[in-house]
Amino acid sequence: MRIAVLGWGSLIWNPGTLKTSEAFTPTGPRLPVEFCRISNDGRLTLVLTEDFGTRSVTYSAVSAFGDLASAVADLRMREVTTRANIGIVDLRGDGGNAAKQRHASFVDQISEWAVEHHYGAVIWTALESNFAERSARGEAFSTAAAVRYLEELNADQRADALRYIRNAPSEVQTPVLLIATES
Repeated sequence: MRIAVLGWGSLIWNPGTLKTSEAFTPTGPRLPVEFCRISNDGRLTLVLTEDFGTRSVTYSAVSAFGDLASAVADLRMREVTTRANIGIVDLRGDGGNAAKQRHASFVDQISEWAVEHHYGAVIWTALESNFAERSARGEAFSTAAAVRYLEELNADQRADALRYIRNAPSEVQTPVLLIATES
């Protein structure tokens, strides 16, 4: 089976251990993304979010694996996450998953894209925003709150966070990215 891996952030410029049969290209579906997740090292990372996201072209690559379980395990290992945080659209109709439910509003669009591009399945990292839970102020995500968050980081963390944001693919033009590139 031909399996697509979707990406919009660091997976594009740093695939790490992920095994694909080709490089990521900006050929994925347009999905809403924003830098509204705080990683363990303090960076703001891109996630799919209908609440805050700006529709952007995503990237896709063909997984080096022809079976879904291996492709999911490969992405899970690269992302250092659980299977529950991997979104899956399987056009054979095999069961759902928690991440697929988390991004339910995107499943039809991803499925249509998969059919158009002759994929049997599509996988992606399906993390949610955790901004309110992880920010020092505990405030809900907004562009202004993200800017305040970045300003409150120590100099090294801020430099890393800004470098990460500025590495985003050129197709990603979110409010947070636009402000970070002006800084």
